[in-house]
Amino acid sequence: MEIYDSTALAKRRLRPMQAQGLRVGLVPTMGALHDGHLSLIAAAKKRAEIVVASIFVNPMQFGPSEDFARYPRDLEGDAKKLEGAGCDAVFAPSVADVYPEGFQTAVEVSGVTQGLCGAVRPGHFRGVTTVVLKLFQIVRPDVAVFGEKDYQQLTVLRTMARDLALDVEIIGAPLLREPDGLALSSRNAYLSPEERRQALALSRGLTAAAALYAQGERDGSALLAQARQALDQAGLSPEYLELRSAVDLAPLSRADQACVILVAVRVGKTRLIDNWILARP
Repeated sequence: MEIYDSTALAKRRLRPMQAQGLRVGLVPTMGALHDGHLSLIAAAKKRAEIVVASIFVNPMQFGPSEDFARYPRDLEGDAKKLEGAGCDAVFAPSVADVYPEGFQTAVEVSGVTQGLCGAVRPGHFRGVTTVVLKLFQIVRPDVAVFGEKDYQQLTVLRTMARDLALDVEIIGAPLLREPDGLALSSRNAYLSPEERRQALALSRGLTAAAALYAQGERDGSALLAQARQALDQAGLSPEYLELRSAVDLAPLSRADQACVILVAVRVGKTRLIDNWILARP
C-alpha cells in the first residue's frame, strides 16, 4: 500500500493508472478509523480496481467551539488498518497542502444543508463540500463511498455531485453498529463507561420507532414520540429528532414515502448522531 503525503505525489502516482483505464475508488475519512470505515473500503473494492482512502482532519468543517484540536489522530495505526482491509493507497496531505496560503474558495450547497446538523453547526457543510470537491479534483475517482451514518452529509454530497455534473458516482454504505446497538463513530472514544450506556438510548429509540413503523404506523408524531421515549428515560434531550424524506431531506409529517428518522444528542460533552432509514428511495 502506498502513502501519498502531498497533492503532487497523489497526482503523479494516480494519473498513469487512470490513463490505463483503471477505475479508482475514493473513501474520504478524517482518520481514527473503525470497522465502519473499513466497510467503506470493502464497498469501494467491489466497484473499483484501485482504492484510495484519504485521511485529513479538515479544519474548515469544525466550528470554533468544536473538537478539532482533540480529534483523534493515528496515521500509522490507521494505515495498518487500511492495508489489512485491502486499500491500495492512502492520501494524507497536510493542512497547508490542502489550504495553501491565499486559499479563498468555498463550495456551498443550499437547501439540503438547512436544518438538522446544518442548523447547529453553521458552516460545517460548507467545509465538507469544499474539501470533498478538492479531493475529487486531486484523486479524480470514478466512485466515492460515504457512510449512511452521516445521512445529511451523504445527501449534501450527492446533491453537489448532481448539480455540478461531477463525473463521480456517490455510493452510500450502510451504517454499522456495535453488538449493543451503538452506531460506530470515532467520537465514541470520548464517552465514559456511564455515558456509553446512556448513549444506547439513541439506537433503542430508533429501533422502537422502526418496530412501530413495521406494525403499520405512518403518523410521524407517533413514530417520533416512540423514539423520544427512550431518550427521555436516559435523561437525554435531543438537538433534533426528525422525520425527513430519504431523498431530499424535506420535513415529513407522515412516513408514507421513502423516509428516515434522524437524531442528534449530546452525551456529556460528546455530540452523537444516528439515524434509521424506514423506507429507502
